[in-house]
Amino acid sequence: MTANPFAALGLPERPDLTDEEVRAAWRAIAAATHPDRPDGGDVARYTAATAAYAQLRTGWGRSEAYADLDPGTAGADDTSPLPAVPGTEPSPSAAPARVTWQPGAARLLPSRIRHGRPLRLVTRALAAALLSLAVLHLIPGQPAVPALVTGLIIWFLLTGRSDLAPPPER
Repeated sequence: MTANPFAALGLPERPDLTDEEVRAAWRAIAAATHPDRPDGGDVARYTAATAAYAQLRTGWGRSEAYADLDPGTAGADDTSPLPAVPGTEPSPSAAPARVTWQPGAARLLPSRIRHGRPLRLVTRALAAALLSLAVLHLIPGQPAVPALVTGLIIWFLLTGRSDLAPPPER
């Protein structure tokens, strides 16, 4: 992939480009450089433009590509902290900010589970697992067993979504 997918498509380096602008730029380059053209096209430029389009075709991809640009081109070459705003210095007697302790396992959970209802989700998972084990124990080897276990798994997946926190905005 090129270092700058915006340059490969001839687009300005902005994360707020529309899907139509990116698609139109890619189609123009693809039509002029496609390897199936009678003149053979330009395979290297077509490949670079296709890779850039794959990266920039969604809004999320454009914002990621913009964030990954070289700091010199994005204008963010200074990473020093901002100066303090006058009058907002903390007083010497102010207590330091408290850091809340989280158990090690809680930090490993994805945030949608951690900020949702994890106990309810675990209860649903246990119910699905116990019912699946009961089915396997009560009617072993019957043709209905895979269908019943699959139904329990689907039930867990469909109902467990309500116990997750909403996804972050992209």
